[in-house]
Amino acid sequence: MPTYKAPIRDFQFILNEFLEVHKYKDLAGFAEMTPELMDTIMSEGAKLCEEVLQPLNAIGDKEGCKFSNGKVTAPPGFKAAFETYAASGWSAFTCDPAYGGQGLSEVLNMTVTEMVAGANVAFGLTPGLTHGAYNAIHIHGTEEQKQKYLPNMASGKWTGVMCLTEPQAGTDLGLIRTKAEPDKDGGYSITGTKIFISCGEHDIVENIIHLVLARLPGAPAGSKGISMFVVPKFMVGNDGSLGAHNQLNCGAIEHKMGIHASPTCVMNYEGAKGWLVGEANRGLKAMFTMMNEARIYVGIQGLGLAEVAYQNALIYAKERLQGRALKGAKFPEKIADPLIVHPDIRRMLLTMRSFTEGARALVMHTALQVDIMKRSSDPKQKELAEDFIQLMTPIIKSYFTETGSQTTNLAVQIFGGYGYIKEYGMEQFIRDARIAEIYEGANGIQALDLVGRKIPTKTGKFMRSFFHPVSEFIAENRENPEMAEFTKHLYKGLDSLQKASMWLAAESLANPDEAAGAASEYLKLFALVAFGFMWAKCAKIALAKLKIESGEKEFYDAKIATARFFMTKIMSQHYSLLASITAGVKNMEIPDCHV
Repeated sequence: MPTYKAPIRDFQFILNEFLEVHKYKDLAGFAEMTPELMDTIMSEGAKLCEEVLQPLNAIGDKEGCKFSNGKVTAPPGFKAAFETYAASGWSAFTCDPAYGGQGLSEVLNMTVTEMVAGANVAFGLTPGLTHGAYNAIHIHGTEEQKQKYLPNMASGKWTGVMCLTEPQAGTDLGLIRTKAEPDKDGGYSITGTKIFISCGEHDIVENIIHLVLARLPGAPAGSKGISMFVVPKFMVGNDGSLGAHNQLNCGAIEHKMGIHASPTCVMNYEGAKGWLVGEANRGLKAMFTMMNEARIYVGIQGLGLAEVAYQNALIYAKERLQGRALKGAKFPEKIADPLIVHPDIRRMLLTMRSFTEGARALVMHTALQVDIMKRSSDPKQKELAEDFIQLMTPIIKSYFTETGSQTTNLAVQIFGGYGYIKEYGMEQFIRDARIAEIYEGANGIQALDLVGRKIPTKTGKFMRSFFHPVSEFIAENRENPEMAEFTKHLYKGLDSLQKASMWLAAESLANPDEAAGAASEYLKLFALVAFGFMWAKCAKIALAKLKIESGEKEFYDAKIATARFFMTKIMSQHYSLLASITAGVKNMEIPDCHV
């Protein structure tokens, strides 16, 4: 059976040494965020994930959710685990204190979010979706709606979901048909069918708050005619009490490749009572409040699964005896050497490690920008932070999930035949990881968002939030001989990214297909450079720490070794990506005989 150990020391490194969160005491709530408090929170989160959530992971996969007569029953132990999660305050972590939240930072929340994803990703979908729904109501809802729904969502007494997809409308939400007819009391009657609704129905909590996209009578066609409505499973009185069951039901749950413990529902709304959230015909904008945050959280799912896959692959590679080292037996007293002596095994392990630690640095850096955007009193600082978030969201969602999926595949490869067997748990990680490349906007859509929206915005305004700091870092450290091996590779990667950006800008003016055809490779190239920036900064910190008696030589040596591996073996892929991008779409036609 797999095991999971929260990477607390690496979280501490990112928070205290890489991000230096103690320097942000001017941000609301950060003055109280001492290393001792952060350690306590992370320790408690680790205890929950290691002792409660991880042991349920295989059970949830095996048992799955049960569906009968419109009711969904969670796997054994999941209801109790969610009650423990909520009672411990995790659901209220970053929520507004005005509605029962704790108001803690997003950057610290990222540590708990990753731990949950690593321990039991299917469990994490319910609180993750709830938090997204909470935010959408918090930003776009009326004060009455906030008072009615948010306290119970923050406490974990109720959960929330977003309901977008329909049988004929997946990525293209402009095709949705669900209708919203005005009622005399100011509410609306919602009628339609939604599919692929994660956690749309379950027995974990007493009420589920649905945020549903629908069309008002006479609404404009396409995405400009979509509105968002709050539709509770059970009606809620002015005093917060629950009333009658709303006119909605679960028609079925899907039988999926993975995340079996999370119900994926067909939801039928048959004149269900709903209330408009935000402006009429501006529902897509309101829903993207949920979607953008959800996309970062989905990226963390890829990271969490990659981390647990790496941990188990490393243990197995150290213990499993197979063959001898080519230079001679490393353990002659044993019948064979452990797998880890073989270069190709080490290549796979370092590929996994360089992704997990680089991804952790990038997503926590991005989460800090979320805190700055929400909490800073400096308009320029807030604007720059938001620019960076906008730029990095599609990269985190797409690259983290794709590479996270590849990382779980490497774990199976290291385990060999045993990796293909359910008993060892590695194959579940592959199945659970695969969906993350699809939901919350398929990865190809993320790439199109990057090249079609984020790059051109205000003549590259978002781009400058990344390019300028990287260029400044290279200039500041170029003369440092210790850093030369890192800045050299970072400079070359940045050069490839700039060339690719200029090529796309020029070629796509004449032919938009050039940008579309290169989008996925361009996103990967951008991600490699972003990771290179993170690793170069990590290496600089580690080199400085090794000059003092820190008592953690092994930790910092490992940082530098992994940084070197990433720069030389992974980031070097920027050369081939640039070549492929600039080859254009002229060779991407499928001959008629193949269609």
